[in-house]
Amino acid sequence: MTNKDLFEALRMFEKEKDIPMDYMLQQIEKAITVACKNYYGGNENVVFKYDVDKNTIDVKLVKTVVEEVTNPNYEITVEEAEKINKRKKFKPDDTIEIPLDPKKLGRIAISAARNTIRQGIRAGEKGQTLIEFQSKLGELVTATVERVDIKSGAATIRIGKSEAMLPKSEQVGCGELKEGDLVKVYIADVKDKEKGPHAIISRTHPGFVRRLFEQNVPEIFDGIVEIKSVSREAGSRTKLAVFSSNPDVDAIGACIGPKGARVNAIVDELGGEKIDIITYSDVPSEYISAALSPAKVCKVDIVDEAAKSCKATVPDGQLSLAIGNKGQNARLAARLTGWKIDIRPESGFYGEDEEDEAPQTSAEEAAE
Repeated sequence: MTNKDLFEALRMFEKEKDIPMDYMLQQIEKAITVACKNYYGGNENVVFKYDVDKNTIDVKLVKTVVEEVTNPNYEITVEEAEKINKRKKFKPDDTIEIPLDPKKLGRIAISAARNTIRQGIRAGEKGQTLIEFQSKLGELVTATVERVDIKSGAATIRIGKSEAMLPKSEQVGCGELKEGDLVKVYIADVKDKEKGPHAIISRTHPGFVRRLFEQNVPEIFDGIVEIKSVSREAGSRTKLAVFSSNPDVDAIGACIGPKGARVNAIVDELGGEKIDIITYSDVPSEYISAALSPAKVCKVDIVDEAAKSCKATVPDGQLSLAIGNKGQNARLAARLTGWKIDIRPESGFYGEDEEDEAPQTSAEEAAE
């Protein structure tokens, strides 16, 4: 391979793998240095120069000029040095750069050089994959399904030039995936492990719903409407707290859209998952009351503000609605607001002397 062929190959590699040419040339320099060290008894004093525009590489081995050679791997006589560089007069302790032909380094040295280059390529590919994933961390991306495991149902999907695994448990709302399908996923985390970096992708993460609303609601994208909090039980129900910085813009109405078009598009993407959109408030009692919707709340009493503990009173006929199926509504409201909520019926049991016998339903109990 000529130098021109080498540089053309590096340019093609840079285009296909996104690994910079300078990085690959550094790996070649490292490989030649390793080869010289193996071939010249430990001498790794190599001068490596290249010119990308001229497609040239110049490699030289540095030796010390001596009167009498004791180690030919490191030393050269004055006479031999002057034969190589006829334009200079040498004296002992001078150094000389001797032109080197990498092809003459020997089979073992060349093999070591190849291994060094391969390792450099793998490291470069891992580095580019890590950069690609990290640039998309916390974002929603549309990926292509490469293949689906028949037994586990897990899908291997392509994100840009990298691959990631979408487990069956994370495929909420996208039906049965097949090769070639396009699927939206949320990049929840990026792990850099020995076998290489990989992305933790999800459709169950609360961030997935948050990004869907940002995509579908211009007011959120523009910053007029802000998503304050999201709590979610994927595939079943999501609660979303929103706030409008513009008094003329209805935050909930913006999220729902004309005739429900915006929220319906998101519900369809989630496979029919129910979505409760409430108005955020800095007043805890108002925020907690809204979070327990669709149940009506009579009042909210703050028990311990520091511990974020409260009691919510609801009409007797609304108790089961406030708690929700298997405690889901109370659980989601607690996660959304960050408050511990004891839900009680309006019929009473509030007297201090009746405290021991008063029935209580907290978000934690509902979760059990």
